[in-house]
Amino acid sequence: MLNVITRSAQVMALLGGVVLCLLVGMTCVSILGRGLNSLAHGAHLAELAPALAAWLVAHTGPVTGDYELIEAGIAFAVFAFLPICQLRAGHARVDLIAAAMPARFNRILTAFWEGVLAAIIIVIGWRLYLGFLEKLDNGQTTFLLQMPVWWAYGASFLAALVAGLVGVFCAFMRLREVQTGKPHLPKAEGAEH
Repeated sequence: MLNVITRSAQVMALLGGVVLCLLVGMTCVSILGRGLNSLAHGAHLAELAPALAAWLVAHTGPVTGDYELIEAGIAFAVFAFLPICQLRAGHARVDLIAAAMPARFNRILTAFWEGVLAAIIIVIGWRLYLGFLEKLDNGQTTFLLQMPVWWAYGASFLAALVAGLVGVFCAFMRLREVQTGKPHLPKAEGAEH
């Protein structure tokens, strides 16, 4: 089961990474287009090369709907990275007293917080699902691209669904660690402060 969960988390992380890379590329193109368009509107370029300035004004500018695409893509990416972060215990932790406590106490504490995080992810996923149904029902679209809003909700819900499944799995594995005293999940990689 750990292999299936690990593969699911890895696939989601890869999808999230691809989406983020595409968003970075689109943002660079949009900024470049916006900068070239601003340059073309300047008096200096119009005096030096009026034909080039006219061409740049007509053919450059920001990517239409870039903010809408970033908003939808980042929402998906956040949920796509949650499963691998949960599986590898990659969340930041502040341990003020845990280091001084016995190992069993720390296992119980970890299991408790894994359960809380899994519950939170499930509630967020449930709310995303309800939002998805609402947006699907009312046909709402984005302002510039006229892209159906339910697309972003649906993609985020699918990523949250995987995150919820991984979260529940991790919570059960942490409970097994409390019972057996042996690790059942990969070593924690979180940042401790």
